Amino acid sequence: MSVELRNRLFEQLDQLVLIDPHTHINALDPSSHTLADILGYHYYTELAHSAGMPKESIEEEGISPKEKVGRLIENLGPINNTIQYSWFIEMAQKLLGFEGDAVDSSNWETLFDSAEEKMAADDWTETVFRESRLEGVFLTNDFDDPLEDFDTTKYIPCLRTDDLVFHLTDPRTKVRLYEATDVEVTNVASARQAIGKLFDHFTSKNAKACAISLPPCFAPAKVSDARAETALARVLTSGEDADEADRRATSNFIFWTLAENCQQHKLPFDLMIGVNRKVFPAGVYQGQDLYDSRVSLIQYQQLFNAFPDVTFPVSVLASVTNQELVSYSWIFPNVVANGHWWYSNTPTYIQQDCAARLEAIPRTKQVGYYSDMYKMEFALPKFAMYKRILAKVLAENFVIDRNWTEEAAVELGTQVLRGNVETIFNVGQ
Repeated sequence: MSVELRNRLFEQLDQLVLIDPHTHINALDPSSHTLADILGYHYYTELAHSAGMPKESIEEEGISPKEKVGRLIENLGPINNTIQYSWFIEMAQKLLGFEGDAVDSSNWETLFDSAEEKMAADDWTETVFRESRLEGVFLTNDFDDPLEDFDTTKYIPCLRTDDLVFHLTDPRTKVRLYEATDVEVTNVASARQAIGKLFDHFTSKNAKACAISLPPCFAPAKVSDARAETALARVLTSGEDADEADRRATSNFIFWTLAENCQQHKLPFDLMIGVNRKVFPAGVYQGQDLYDSRVSLIQYQQLFNAFPDVTFPVSVLASVTNQELVSYSWIFPNVVANGHWWYSNTPTYIQQDCAARLEAIPRTKQVGYYSDMYKMEFALPKFAMYKRILAKVLAENFVIDRNWTEEAAVELGTQVLRGNVETIFNVGQ
């Protein structure tokens, strides 16, 4: 009964047309041109590197897309057990017409050539949207992105703020901020003015969220204007040589100002918490960062209490932090459990975390999944993975264990997948 039930629920959930609430898509170049764009995704390069492929072979300058794919295919054998390999095969089957169960030395060139031909079609991106059952994707936009030359109702802007909070010590960040706002940041007042202008620009272009990736050590706190004035002056003057206490105070001031603007502009503030950068500096590009279990959401208590009118969709990097996120979403009206990020994005962790959220958090306060993708082709296999897991949890934990009807289970799944994206981010309604 369980398998048939799961399949029925999945089939209904799989018909939903969705909005992906977090991606790294480039709206001006959203889909792949060759298989190198797909296998060059960091999941594959870091797994191949982990299994023994030299970094130099992966990142050698000047190699053609076909040569890069050939090298990677030769080294994918050790990773064919991973969910990432399954994404690749499902993507190849559903989008590229591949009929096999494995891509290897005997068939990869044929697949490469046919994929390149399909991806060259003028309507390829629209085909991927249609086959993936997506109508829109959130972007990750640098604060100085002009947000021009694309449909902002389909490619939905999101203001990414990492550089503002953590990299004002870089003179280039200050220059970029001036070029984006025509405000020379020299003190607290001008910093507030510049940030306000960024929010005005983004909201005028249909932005639906502000977002930031946060290290484990960060603990946002309100800083007095006097302290912020001193710290900001020293950071702008000394750059990377600024004292750590001044850098921390500046980061807190900028972060708090972002939260104030989210409140003013009624934007959710996506917090992606717990990443330690460059833990493995010898790793491949984007394969150097890891989570740190020492992070705790207690570090955000002052923030959550100070801004009850701001919705904070929170992503945690590790499943070990999920129970704490469940508890905070349980208690705080403004904290929302958001997706299954990065190292939590494997079926075993998703199933455990998804079940915990569905059983403990109000149904209106969960964003089931986002793809985090860089190219559009990844939406189909990633969302399919999540929908299968969601169907299993709904079947076993709700229909079988709690005697819910199938209709009620599908309704809950629909809300988690689509309805809450609409209400939390005010989009697609």
